[in-house]
Amino acid sequence: MVEDARFEDADASPLNLQALDEDDLQVISALAQDAVFPACEMRWDRVARRFAILINRFRWEQRASPDPKMAPPERVQAVLMVGEVLNVASQGIARNDKDLILSLLAISFTPGDDGTGRLELTLAGDGALAVDVEALDVTLKDVTRAYVAPSRKVPQHR
Repeated sequence: MVEDARFEDADASPLNLQALDEDDLQVISALAQDAVFPACEMRWDRVARRFAILINRFRWEQRASPDPKMAPPERVQAVLMVGEVLNVASQGIARNDKDLILSLLAISFTPGDDGTGRLELTLAGDGALAVDVEALDVTLKDVTRAYVAPSRKVPQHR
């Protein structure tokens, strides 16, 4: 039997952040930048009004260490969860392609009336997710131990 990774075995503490305003969301967006995930790992629970994605995020905070050459680039599985969700829409995503891997570029928020608004998750390749919310409530929580990035490379932006 294979045992799941535990945080106790990791070198660094897991992230567990919540964004309730646009400034907080910028932090989560930066930490989730370049996360990759299969399209099948997105879930919208209409009854609970939650939208969640299991992502494999690049550990940008690890790359900010004093000597980044000493450690190879890492990723960690994390849950990106949005609360108070009213509606979810996608553009440029073949939802029926079970092998489709998506890459998250940024998360932004456009406020509406009375605290409502729209989260936009911009994906590589002109894809996007729009999540209409009653209030801004986004959580990013690491759920596994960090692992060496399979590519052993830091994502590049051109």
